Amino acid sequence: MQNLTKQHIQQLLKPRAPNSHKGTYGHALLIAGNKYKMGAAVIAAKACLRAGVGLLTVNIPEEERFILQTAIPEAMLQQRETEVNKMNDFSASAIGPGIGTDKNETELVYQIITTSNKPLLLDADALNILSANKEFLIKIQSNTILTPHPKEFDRLFGEHTSVEERQQTAIQKAKEYNIVIVLKDHQTLITHNGEAFINTTGNAGLAKGGSGDALTGIITAFLAQGYEPFIAAQIGVYLHGLAADITLEKQSMESMLISDVIENLGKAFKESLPNKINAIGFKSNN
Repeated sequence: MQNLTKQHIQQLLKPRAPNSHKGTYGHALLIAGNKYKMGAAVIAAKACLRAGVGLLTVNIPEEERFILQTAIPEAMLQQRETEVNKMNDFSASAIGPGIGTDKNETELVYQIITTSNKPLLLDADALNILSANKEFLIKIQSNTILTPHPKEFDRLFGEHTSVEERQQTAIQKAKEYNIVIVLKDHQTLITHNGEAFINTTGNAGLAKGGSGDALTGIITAFLAQGYEPFIAAQIGVYLHGLAADITLEKQSMESMLISDVIENLGKAFKESLPNKINAIGFKSNN
């Protein structure tokens, strides 16, 4: 396993071209939220937009549309009841944060993993649905990203007695199913095809609800921008953690909110761009 370092991320992260437009950076679809769980959709959407996606559509129940339209006017909406079959019109998609695990959501997850032909990320309730229907695992397309925390991982792949044991299983299962696994923990593991990285950013301020939703949004933004899934996962995990470290300049680990972390993604980008290229695309003399 290798450490995920700033130098490594600088080799992967592409500077934003001064002459680009919104179409250059993809159109992401987030399938998130449900009644009483719209916070997950809002957090994931804000993080996705802060991570540079050109366009974002959020798929939510029609009756919850006012929450998202008020909280995130930059995002477009798609009604879950009627429009989810259009997912292949998007550059990349993610499903799971706050969607629930009832029959309708189970059918939705199955539909998506069996019909999607674009980069896909599965998180949260989508993973819970997989763990209750393990036969779905063999239906997942190659290079799909799964982002479980330890309990979600154990529900998917069996109980583990140590972090190290869980990491070894993640490396094995990612290779077996030809997927990318982001095993979230105090040191997050990103693995694909036998290769594995351990993240070096982040702190215990992220040990709160909503952190995983934000990570889903960030990684999905990079998928939509055309990064390969394994690379998108590495960049997303690193910047998510770095933004949390930057947040400690004004907050403590106790007081940190995931909304604070999302607001500091800009600083995380500036610290991670190659050759000290600044926000408007010109090289610094420093």
